Amino acid sequence: MQITRRAALLSALALAAPRGARAQPPLPPVLFVHGNGDHAALWMTTLWRWESNGWPRDRLMAVNMPDPLARDDDAVPQPGRSGSAEQTDRLAAFAEELRRRTGSPRIAAIGNSRGGYPIRDLAAHRGGGAGLSHAVLCGTPNRGVYDWPEIRNREFNANSDFLRRLNGGTTDVVPGTEFLTLRSDANDVFAQPRAIWSPTPDRPTGTDVDGPELRGATNLVLPGLDHREVAYHWRAFREQFRFIAGREPATLAVTAEAEPVLDGLVTSTRGGPATNRPVTGAVVEVWRVHPATAERIGEEPLHRETTGADGSWGPVTVAPDWSLEFVIAAPDHPVTHSYRGPYPRSSDVVHLRPARPLTAAERESGGGVLLFTRPRGYFGIPRDVVLVDGRQPPELRPGVAIAATATLRLPAAELGRPVPCIFNEERVVARAWPAAENRIAVAELTW
Repeated sequence: MQITRRAALLSALALAAPRGARAQPPLPPVLFVHGNGDHAALWMTTLWRWESNGWPRDRLMAVNMPDPLARDDDAVPQPGRSGSAEQTDRLAAFAEELRRRTGSPRIAAIGNSRGGYPIRDLAAHRGGGAGLSHAVLCGTPNRGVYDWPEIRNREFNANSDFLRRLNGGTTDVVPGTEFLTLRSDANDVFAQPRAIWSPTPDRPTGTDVDGPELRGATNLVLPGLDHREVAYHWRAFREQFRFIAGREPATLAVTAEAEPVLDGLVTSTRGGPATNRPVTGAVVEVWRVHPATAERIGEEPLHRETTGADGSWGPVTVAPDWSLEFVIAAPDHPVTHSYRGPYPRSSDVVHLRPARPLTAAERESGGGVLLFTRPRGYFGIPRDVVLVDGRQPPELRPGVAIAATATLRLPAAELGRPVPCIFNEERVVARAWPAAENRIAVAELTW
């Protein structure tokens, strides 16, 4: 059944691929690797931009690392977390799958944050240029996030066995593979001289804003962008495309399709760190909603599916201008009502994670909880306009962009009314649900 559904979706995506593009030489397949704790869905808008510039869908592959969070000690197994060697093994298998699928002997790879580590390791210790033509590392903490002795062998420690092995030579690049790094000027929370992200914000880290750079690589600075934006922003896409394609992209915008087809996986946040392992028995509904009020349109959802062993919840066909509500009812998780703006193009990485558990106080309050979240970047104050229900969230502080989620708690009397959530020019309207029913709402930004 899994093979049949996957084949059907790929067929639908192929039919929706752009037509009329000028004939070009074969384009290298591109592998996309997410960062610590993340999943393939973060590359969705980047994939759309590559497709809008004529890159065939079957030559683009965004992967899910099963246990995306790093261990506290890279050498010590830890439930639900992965070590550096495991990440490289997984990436090597994904790279071989992409080469086999496309018939190309060499591929390009793009990684965000931790996702750059296995790309470097693959190039340096798994054959280098023989299989990897380009390596693009976006916000990867190549010199570590800190150098603290009490967590000396955590993967992000500058003195970890892993980073000392990667950084111990006279150069950081590998013959036969072209390397590009993209970093912020000073707005990357994990490339800072002091640990502003920690409970000890004044503690020196031993690194600085230029920590993502590599000796021997092409190193570019994208001023003002944050830790995730240096991978997922349109400015980052332009540099990625130019480096791999050898030319400017024809467009930085996303070209809409007439009937986007959406699919993805439901994965777990239960009982520990978030993973990308599929959830069986989750019920997913997809509703069309009014963009101004989040009111459901129609008496029945567009789609309802109970996930099997593969975790797949789709596919569903939508229009490129529809606002949507995804309802994810997964065993032992809160029922999550995820409100999202339109999907202009097809995607098979619309992965759904239920929201965090509600606290006892939240469930007993009689009201509701709404999370405003930006998966592909952070909220920067005063760089960005961030408004939830007409107010700037009080937890957002000026300075380096550090938070990707804001929380609104509503009393019972205000449940069910529209709540506008604004990030610059992007707007998502959501509705809060009763926390007493173990329900939580999420307004999720696309861009």
